[in-house]
Amino acid sequence: MAWNPDTYNKFKSERFAPFYDLMTLIDIKPDLKVIDLGCGTGELTRKLADQLPNCQVLGIDSSSEMLSQAAAFSNDQVTFEHRSIEEQVKLDRKYDLVFSNAAIQWSDRHKELLPEIIGMLLPGGQLAIQIPDQTGNALNQILDELVQEKIYKHALNNWRRVSPVLDIDEYAQILFENGSKDMSIYKKIYPLIVSNKEELYNWISGTALIPYLDRLDGEIKENFIQEFKTRIYNRLTKIPVLYPFKRILMEAKF
Repeated sequence: MAWNPDTYNKFKSERFAPFYDLMTLIDIKPDLKVIDLGCGTGELTRKLADQLPNCQVLGIDSSSEMLSQAAAFSNDQVTFEHRSIEEQVKLDRKYDLVFSNAAIQWSDRHKELLPEIIGMLLPGGQLAIQIPDQTGNALNQILDELVQEKIYKHALNNWRRVSPVLDIDEYAQILFENGSKDMSIYKKIYPLIVSNKEELYNWISGTALIPYLDRLDGEIKENFIQEFKTRIYNRLTKIPVLYPFKRILMEAKF
């Protein structure tokens, strides 16, 4: 899946806001060994490290395009490696803090993955994760409805990405069953306010739309884009547009 850092960063301030909320949930301690799962361009990984005294932070990401910008944010505290989250959890490496901001929604089987991520923690460690509430957000709903229509289902060879994101009750149960009795989990709306509806398309084109556009080309791709835009415009009718983007934030100590 080909990520475009420039497209992703068009809404940098909006995408950064949940990171700062997630940071407030972290216990600041010196000398922490930290991993950032799905670090993207590395900019927020560096901001994370700057708040943790004398820490060592490893950022991993599966996108070479995103990591191409990470070298600018490396220093004595911060390093980066090209690796998927699924590959990382199989390694025998332990951390005081496992952090992930808007990344694990791209990994499947959360009921199995989250215990594997928890298994990366040292005794007394902390987990901090933020993900979009994909099934609860209107643009994701519109996209999912569209790709199930016959013409696009055929063009996509019946491929469809079903969101792995669970309800917060399920995440709480998984955290509890894997040893956490001290946790905070909540949903929060991060309002995206835009002056025209085209910006809503631009917002999702940098994330959830990518795997579909990678599988389409030519006229069917152009038709798909136009139909998606039309449905966005019909669903969200008022100008300026308030798009209530929902995210899940969770923190747990073990």
